Amino acid sequence: MSSLKLKTTILDRSISKGKNEVSLNGFALLFSEIVQYCQNRVSTVPELQAKLSEFGQQVGIRMLDLLIVREKNGKREIKLLQILIFIKSTVWKSLFGKEADKLEHANDDDHTYYLIEKESLVNRFISVPKDKGNLNCAAFSAGIIEGILNTSNFPAKVTAHWHKGTTYMIKFDESVIVRDKQLEGR
Repeated sequence: MSSLKLKTTILDRSISKGKNEVSLNGFALLFSEIVQYCQNRVSTVPELQAKLSEFGQQVGIRMLDLLIVREKNGKREIKLLQILIFIKSTVWKSLFGKEADKLEHANDDDHTYYLIEKESLVNRFISVPKDKGNLNCAAFSAGIIEGILNTSNFPAKVTAHWHKGTTYMIKFDESVIVRDKQLEGR
């Protein structure tokens, strides 16, 4: 009697949490290759940051789908503050092994929030040449945030800045603020 061994494909595996750790060396190598790939296709620092952000948006879209199934049992956030807390805690823990350091609301603008990280993992292993002095590779992480927000129906523009470490400025579309105020009024 012969025993048949069925091959399991990735589609047959459970999407439960599993082991979600990647070695820091592996991440650093892969990310440096992404930066070099983008750098070879652009000529200015703003173009490079935009390219990194595009890559990050694709990661954000896929991470959102995965985390909604794993962590939230298929339920998506509909309130502005809840999606920001989800990004600060769940998304950041899943991607970088720890929560982001702070989430702040701008005092002078209802549309603007800041996610602050004292030491960004994506900037830790990048040495910036002198001719690209203002390069912030955290544009990749900003793209992840933007991808998650836009896919979750919270249209926003996210940019990375050097302030208190790395600060992600999240500027929401007017429609998001109006919708959130209507939800609070219920």
